[in-house]
Amino acid sequence: MKLSTTVLACAALVFGMSAVVSAEGPAPEASPIYGVTLPDGYRDWTLISVAHEAGMNNDIRAILGNEIAVKAFRDGRRPFPDGTIIVRLAWQFQSSPRNDKVFPAPQSFVAGPPTNVQVSVKDSRRYAASGGWGYGQFENGMANPNAALIQACFTCHAKLRALDAKADLVFTSYSQ
Repeated sequence: MKLSTTVLACAALVFGMSAVVSAEGPAPEASPIYGVTLPDGYRDWTLISVAHEAGMNNDIRAILGNEIAVKAFRDGRRPFPDGTIIVRLAWQFQSSPRNDKVFPAPQSFVAGPPTNVQVSVKDSRRYAASGGWGYGQFENGMANPNAALIQACFTCHAKLRALDAKADLVFTSYSQ
């Protein structure tokens, strides 16, 4: 009888502690809505492509992927398999006066100060409501806590379906 009382007391304590943790929401290092975090070692991942986003962003980007993502990109596999993680690093796109002094005309553009890192994680069960993808945005290594901003990730990626349903909500193509 004492053993079952102890087990019940421990279960109540564990349940109570988990209720407190879940009431607090995702950890500060995790994005709202999806709970995505910065993957360990992502800066050492394989380069998938680069991009320049003009307009309001005016940034230059490097798109990296874990091994699962890189294999899927190289093999042309769509939809991407669960476990795919794509990371987009962005910096301000700026001219390089120093480099331009070497060239006959201003022509050199480089990555300036970092703006943010965006992470897309494929988990078709966990993120079923958002096409199988979870999203996060990070500035200075910290998750951006703005839920509306993070929700806008899926809203924007979902627009791609009308243009290219086979892209699996991913804008990037593999650069060879």
